[in-house]
Amino acid sequence: MSYETPQAAEDAYYDALESGDVEAMAGVWGADEEVACLLPMTPAAIGPQVQRMWRAIFEQGGRFDLQVTHLGWVEGADLAIHLVEERVVAQPGREVPSPIYATNVFRRGPDGWRLMLHQNSPTPPPPPTMPGDGQTAFA
Repeated sequence: MSYETPQAAEDAYYDALESGDVEAMAGVWGADEEVACLLPMTPAAIGPQVQRMWRAIFEQGGRFDLQVTHLGWVEGADLAIHLVEERVVAQPGREVPSPIYATNVFRRGPDGWRLMLHQNSPTPPPPPTMPGDGQTAFA
């Protein structure tokens, strides 16, 4: 599969997450040793480890129904960086986890745009409030 824009590659990445499709996920990533995926509470996956990690996640039933909001992006001729917020879609009777911030880095090569780095982390808790005035300590 060839992706003509970074957004097309990103859409394919999140579609693969939602469907748990390991082949679709493999098609989104760059094929070289430079790719990396950093998820909370898991070891860094680099190069071929990225595909092994996603295969293991999907084989264990991992599926992710996410609402993705772009917070910002920088795009050049051959490199794009997207900062997004990932929110788990609420399921009846289940607690909704806090949103996650993610950075997706794409590079354009001879076969189109490919994902080179995905890193995500939980959002920080709200700042503490000052006693008595209701203002945050960092305002």
